[in-house]
Amino acid sequence: MFRVGDLPEPIAPEKLAKLAECETATIGHFLHSQFMDPQLGAVIPERRVAGTAVTVLVPPVDATIMHYAIGHARPGDFMVVDRAGDHRHACWGGVVEIAAHIAGVVGAVVDGAATDYEEIRRTGLPVWCRGPSPVTGKRLGISGAFCVPVSCGGVMVNPGDAILADESGVVVIRPDQIDWVVEEALRRQTAEPGIIARLRAGEKLHMITGAGAQVEAALKRV
Repeated sequence: MFRVGDLPEPIAPEKLAKLAECETATIGHFLHSQFMDPQLGAVIPERRVAGTAVTVLVPPVDATIMHYAIGHARPGDFMVVDRAGDHRHACWGGVVEIAAHIAGVVGAVVDGAATDYEEIRRTGLPVWCRGPSPVTGKRLGISGAFCVPVSCGGVMVNPGDAILADESGVVVIRPDQIDWVVEEALRRQTAEPGIIARLRAGEKLHMITGAGAQVEAALKRV
């Protein structure tokens, strides 16, 4: 059985561009959930992208819906692939990578395996996954879902969410969170060079951050 929902409203390109200036690790200083399992690693290092989540539920073995989804992808989309627990069969490889790149997809996260790493790196569309596998999905035409809520890397993802991914990991940002997340992340990133300059000038980290005062206050309470 197949389920196909409506494509989500794309997030404004200017919002995605600002989000892509933020490091996932910076967001990790103030947001504690919505981060996918860190075992989902980047196939192409040193890349950071942000896009509109377009979701796919690819059941074990049957990769038919993956081809359907790529055929309906749009520029700016970020493919989020729920593999329903299958970590053996790769549903993303060289041909899917090229088709997605031609469609304007900005990135993909697969909660399972991918294949054809060399071709993925050569094509340049960033992919995050659990690792490589030479065993690929088959077009059995049995079941799958497109543009429905999915679970990827332990996080619920709805079509139309924002996805930010870099070498540190993948985070899901709800549309109503984007503005304040960007503001806070960029504020912290702007402040960081000043902290580094103070460290190089001889100040100690615990004095700059206040951790020293926190520990000393806690010791006095014992």
